[in-house]
Amino acid sequence: MTGLTYSTYVTQIAEMAVVDPADANFVTILPAMIDYAELRIYRDLDLASTSFAYTDPAILVNAASRNITVPVALANGGSFMVSEQINLILPAGETNPDASGASRVQLLPTTKEYLDAVYGSNTTAARGVPAFYAPLDQNSFYVGPFSNATYYCEVVGTYRPAAMSVSNPVTYISEFLPDLLIMASMVYISAYQRNFGRQSDDPQMAQSYESQYMTLLRSAGVEEARKKYEGPAWSSQSPTPIATPTRG
Repeated sequence: MTGLTYSTYVTQIAEMAVVDPADANFVTILPAMIDYAELRIYRDLDLASTSFAYTDPAILVNAASRNITVPVALANGGSFMVSEQINLILPAGETNPDASGASRVQLLPTTKEYLDAVYGSNTTAARGVPAFYAPLDQNSFYVGPFSNATYYCEVVGTYRPAAMSVSNPVTYISEFLPDLLIMASMVYISAYQRNFGRQSDDPQMAQSYESQYMTLLRSAGVEEARKKYEGPAWSSQSPTPIATPTRG
């Protein structure tokens, strides 16, 4: 399979849009175009490649506290996006959930209102091993009850990889979803070339690329679902409408 690198991507977009790749205006919009295309794909597809289990000495709940903060900037160069699970690492003070004698205790997701009502007290008698958590904002969480010791945590969720650029010439999207990347980019550059409105030279340009993007997105979505065993009957199989009986 031949994917795209930053240089081949720029060349292909310039050829399709009939733009000089050295044009100053084109060079200026490249980062915004890549952001538009990649962010759209990341949001449209729950990519298995962006899932991670992450530990960091900074991710902990201190004794007599109920706060957990996940660094926005991760060690892999990406940004923390969605928490799917938070595991407490036992015993207290252990940083490696896979160490000999260590164990994971999965915190159960709930609401901030529940934690405030049931675990709102920070008295010594009310403290314990946290059992629940609730999101406060993008990267901060409350736990309940207030912690009786310092516990490190493992966060399972999704992250946003660094965007493709000169210094980061190959990304998962450019390598495995180059067709989607090109179509999404062409939707953006159609706006750059002022072809969104009826008064434009070619009012169908953006709509055509948008239609092709959506066609490619459907097949990519099926493949991503298969990777996570979210296909028919929660399997890794493709939908098979002609099978009797169907897997659905």
